[in-house]
Amino acid sequence: MIEQAVSFLLDTLTGFFTALFLLRFLMQWQRVSFANRFGMFVARMTDVVVIPLRHLVPGFSGLDIASLAAAYLFQFFQTAVLFALYGHLGRFESGDLFLPHAIPLLLEPLRGTLRVALHLLIALLLLHALLSWTNPYSPAGEPIARLTRPFLRPIRRFIPLIANIDLSPLIAFVLARFFLIFL
Repeated sequence: MIEQAVSFLLDTLTGFFTALFLLRFLMQWQRVSFANRFGMFVARMTDVVVIPLRHLVPGFSGLDIASLAAAYLFQFFQTAVLFALYGHLGRFESGDLFLPHAIPLLLEPLRGTLRVALHLLIALLLLHALLSWTNPYSPAGEPIARLTRPFLRPIRRFIPLIANIDLSPLIAFVLARFFLIFL
């Protein structure tokens, strides 16, 4: 029971900060303004880690790789703490896998980062759909639309509007949930 409580608290805290780092990366990639309450919150919560990390991890083609590295490092921290406390990494404990402990210790944070990224995408898609149906002109509508646009654009090429209803968020939501099954 204590193991579950520690795992839950650690997963909640690292998941929250991992989502913030991924959101910062996505906001910079899509050129979403940080000059609003939410953008300032994301920047202030992540500056402490991202700004020093930029000296070690430079950007690439205008992408903020330091934010991605910070997300991975937070997931690595979670994995390392759980491994130190309990001596195993859950699904990598199988006798079928003859992997040294270093490999799962490096791969598990990548899986965790991808899992948080998909959960973040699902949340953004739900917000996008709700705002587009209820209040498309709200202040949060345009930034969320910009954050989801790169994921919806490929789907919109194949699925046209049906009676002026955009089904691409629903399809992206189903695809994200499908990929979560494998993570």
